[in-house]
Amino acid sequence: MVDFSTKENDRLPLSNFPGMNTYTKYFNARKDGTPWGLQVINAGCSSPQPFTKYPSPVHPTGYNFDWNSGRILYEYQIIYITRGGGLFESERSGTRKISEGQVIFLFPNEKHRYRPDTNTGWDELWVGFNGNIIEDVVREKMFTPENPVVEVGYDEVLLNLFFEVIRHLKDGKLGNEPIVSGLVMHILGHVVSVSRTPPAERDETADLVNKARTLLLSNIEVDITPMEIARELNMSYSKFRKLFKAETGVAPGQYQLQLRINRAKELLSNPCRSVKEIAYELNFQSDNYFSKFFKEKTGLSPQQFRLGIHSGSLVHEEAL
Repeated sequence: MVDFSTKENDRLPLSNFPGMNTYTKYFNARKDGTPWGLQVINAGCSSPQPFTKYPSPVHPTGYNFDWNSGRILYEYQIIYITRGGGLFESERSGTRKISEGQVIFLFPNEKHRYRPDTNTGWDELWVGFNGNIIEDVVREKMFTPENPVVEVGYDEVLLNLFFEVIRHLKDGKLGNEPIVSGLVMHILGHVVSVSRTPPAERDETADLVNKARTLLLSNIEVDITPMEIARELNMSYSKFRKLFKAETGVAPGQYQLQLRINRAKELLSNPCRSVKEIAYELNFQSDNYFSKFFKEKTGLSPQQFRLGIHSGSLVHEEAL
């Protein structure tokens, strides 16, 4: 593999943007396969910061790797980079510069390595899998080892699909396997569809707002403000707010509140999660503050909302 560790010209401007919370989940692959045609082996998200070791030591043996030696996996992986940039290299694709809004597709038994730019870090979401379905997809050359990097842009649908996979894995409910397998198939289909759609005339404002929405969604559990989003986009907050509201109909602060309410509702649908745990996960100061915020925005306390879900009587509309 070519050593390009000293290519200083590839570096991007320094970024201090806070990243998404780290989550990783690994499973032992079933020897008998899966009746669903696709078996999820691992998934996660992380936000390696500038000047930190990559990959993080939280990954188990066989997944961690050294930049100089690279790595070989025995399953497929799809990685979505939502912020930052870096480098990727594999035996058949050569060296590729990676930008935010790109997907990297990893193939089994293909030596590879990748890393974020030292100055910026990046935000990444990934899922690893095997099965008959993905073998069929590869045989049809929808993804190839020679061209493993796909441009999808700031895609809120794709981001939500990754987070749905992670949410179901966090829940750990029995019977989630077919749901998670279906979500990964949706991810693959969406990436293929987007990559084959001819790009329309670029709308810079729409691209900018889509990037902002992606950053807000991917950092929903982190204490981040719309002002920090504006700084990441290299513009004043007043200009950013005006463009965002013109494109979406709501101010970025209101959009962020709605995202947090929606995520809170998803978490409350799991009766095994306490209100205190949910408040902590969504980065509220306390469970009391979270309960007050939730009731102010929905008209119901978290307990009342949860009771309504499980009794089938919930008809209240949000107050946003």
